[in-house]
Formats: sequence, structure tokens, C-alpha cells
Amino acid sequence: MKNIIMKISKKSKKILVTHDGSFHTDDIFAAATFSIYFENLGETFEIIRTRNPEIIEKGDYIFDVGGIYNAEINRFDHHQAGGAGRRASGAEAGIEYASFGLVWRKFGLEVCGSPKAFEMIDRKLVAPIDAGDNGLDLVLNKYEVSPYLIQYFFSSMNPTWQEESLSNDEMFLKCVAIAKEILSREITQAKDGVLAQDLVVSIYKNAKDKRIIVLDKHYPFEYVLHSFPEPLFVVYPRVGEDSGEIWGVKTVREDIKTFKSRKNLPESWAGLRDKDLQKATGVADAIFCHRGLFMAKAKSKEGAIRLAELALKA
Repeated sequence: MKNIIMKISKKSKKILVTHDGSFHTDDIFAAATFSIYFENLGETFEIIRTRNPEIIEKGDYIFDVGGIYNAEINRFDHHQAGGAGRRASGAEAGIEYASFGLVWRKFGLEVCGSPKAFEMIDRKLVAPIDAGDNGLDLVLNKYEVSPYLIQYFFSSMNPTWQEESLSNDEMFLKCVAIAKEILSREITQAKDGVLAQDLVVSIYKNAKDKRIIVLDKHYPFEYVLHSFPEPLFVVYPRVGEDSGEIWGVKTVREDIKTFKSRKNLPESWAGLRDKDLQKATGVADAIFCHRGLFMAKAKSKEGAIRLAELALKA
């Protein structure tokens, strides 16, 4: 057993307890959630990794160990007979809670500060991790290979049989720091995505031709526009391009979970660049069309809109 102290301030220290030995993605992210929560409060906490029942009983917050789920007394285990319940609604309905989900269920809203962001993160990150920890496959493999899931990365952080010098506790702490970064970024993305939703809806409602939606910024638009029947193409300013101002044209997916578009860009554009694409389209500043026919680029907003208009007529 080893105590892991994460110092945030000089205030009274909270005692967090989880199991020792090998670690898993759900207890790592549960600890990351607590880390953000206590950091926001400016409080110091200590993580104790043990299965000693006497130490467990003295903890202020106990997760993924102890055989009890009772959010009122901050007990967040799901290994007991009958588990700790399932999600009751939404796309995640039926997925059992693991320790990450149980901790997120109580503290997630306060951690991220937005009901919509809370739900988005549960659907995108928390519920899939809970599902994996409870032995539920969410993906049906079509090939003899599998997607590389976040669980695989954290599993790889457990010391191997030859790494006797590595400590499980030391590696657990490294994983919590990584998970904290991931969760913090997902919170930022979700909160900014929620703010963008109303803007994208407003642009959609005011568009004269709702088949082509022209955005003034690179808002996350996929989930929003997928809920409307008309949009086929989105024109938007791209960010992070080395060659200056670049505008993109992107197809709207038929199913947000697949790469199938409602309408592809013309097949004759596939893989073309610069002069070849400019000759094929008549758009003087066209730059590139992905061979998958879901994205093209131009150097101006007008050029990107023209590409979308040509694709619409094709």
C-alpha cells in the first residue's frame, strides 16, 4: 500500500481510497474527476490505494473498492452483487455504471458547469469507459483488428512482469495526470461546443439555401446540422493552416457514426490538387479535394462556396 499525495493547497486534506494492484481506466478517470473537483475547490487530497477494510472505512471518498455504492456517503463501488445500477435514459440507456460513471454522476455537473456538457461527456467518454469495465462491447468488429481504445493505452501503463522496478502506484499517478488532461480538454470542447450550438442553429435558420451552410467560424457543427434534413455541405474557415487563410467545404454525414455522406463531392475531383482541381472545377483558388470526397479546400470563402454550389449541382 502506498499513499499518493497530490498537493493543491494548505487546506484540510481529503482522504480518497481506491484499490491497490493493477489499475483500470475507470478508477483512473474517477481519480482524475476528483482531482479536477478538488483543484477547483482549492483543497488538498490524498489517494490511498489499498484493500484494507479498516483503511477503506476511514476514507472520505471511496471508489472502485469496498463493495458499496451510496453517493450520499461518497461510496462509489460497482463490484458488489447486483452492481450499482444502469443508465436509465438517452443513447447510453442500459449501460452499467462503473466507478468513473458513479463519480461523474455526482460531481460531473459541478466539475464542468454545464448540464449539456455533462451529458455530452457522459455519452462520449464516461459511458464507453464504464461499458468496457463492465465487459460490454460497444463496437462490432468487421475485420480481424479492433479500434485502439483508450482502455488499451491505460492497460499498457501497468508494469509488465519484467518491470519489477516500476511501481503500480507510481504508474497509476502518471495515468491520473494524463486522464486529467484528457478530461479537462473534453470539458473545454464540450462547453465550447454547447456555446456553438445556438450559433450554428441561428446560421442554419437564416440561410437562404439550407443545403449549403456557411459558417463565420470553425464551430463544431456535425451533431447540430445532422439533426436537420436539408444540409448537404458546410463551408467554414479552417484553422491552423500554414498557408494563410483557407476555407473548407465539408459534407454532412448521413449517419454521424459513419463516414457516409448525404451527398459526396463529385468523383472527378477525388485527390486533385491546385491546378488540376482548378481546371476540373473552374474555381481559380481551389486547393485540394480529399479522395474520400468528403472535404475540399479553397483559398477564399467565395471559392469554397463555389465548390459547394458545383457539388450541389453535380
